[in-house]
Amino acid sequence: MATRPTSDRLRETLFNVLAPRIKGAAFLDLYAGSGAVGIEAVSRGAAQVTFVERAPAALKVLRANLDRLGLLEGFRIQTGSVGSFLRRPLAGVAGFDVVFLDPPYDAAEEYMAALGLLGGASVGLLAAGAVVIAEHRRKERLEEQYGGLVRTRLLEQGDASLSFYSAGMIAEPK
Repeated sequence: MATRPTSDRLRETLFNVLAPRIKGAAFLDLYAGSGAVGIEAVSRGAAQVTFVERAPAALKVLRANLDRLGLLEGFRIQTGSVGSFLRRPLAGVAGFDVVFLDPPYDAAEEYMAALGLLGGASVGLLAAGAVVIAEHRRKERLEEQYGGLVRTRLLEQGDASLSFYSAGMIAEPK
C-alpha cells in the first residue's frame, strides 16, 4: 500500500514530453517502487537506468518486473535511501540526463530533501542540461527553485502534477 505507481496516462504524458531526451540518456529513477517509469525509459532507448529504492517489498516487485520483461542489462538497482544515494560519490556515472522522483505523497520532507540535494548537486551528479521531474499531488505545490534547479514547466493531470526543473539555471526575480 505504500507504493503508488505512476498512472499509465501520466507516464504516457511524461514520456511524450521527454521523448527527445530519452534515447541514449542516463536516467535516474528515485523512489522507484515497481520500476514502471524506469522500465519505460529502458524501453524507449535510455542507455542506462538507475533505480533507487529501499522498501524490500517494492524491490521484490521491481526485480520481478525486470525478470518478467527479460531485461538483463541497461539498468542497475541501488538499494537504500534516496538521501544516502544522492550524498555519496557516484562511480562510473558521467552525470544523469534525466531524473524522475516520485516519493510517497505524504512524505513532503522527501521532496524537499531530494530536490534540495539535486539542486545543490556536486559536480558529476547531473549532466549539463539535465532535467529533473517530480511527481506530486496536484494540490501540493513544490517550490519554484531548489538551489540550481528552477521549475520550467508544470503539468497537471487528474490529482497528480509533474514539476519539471532544469539544472544550472538562475530564477528570474518576480
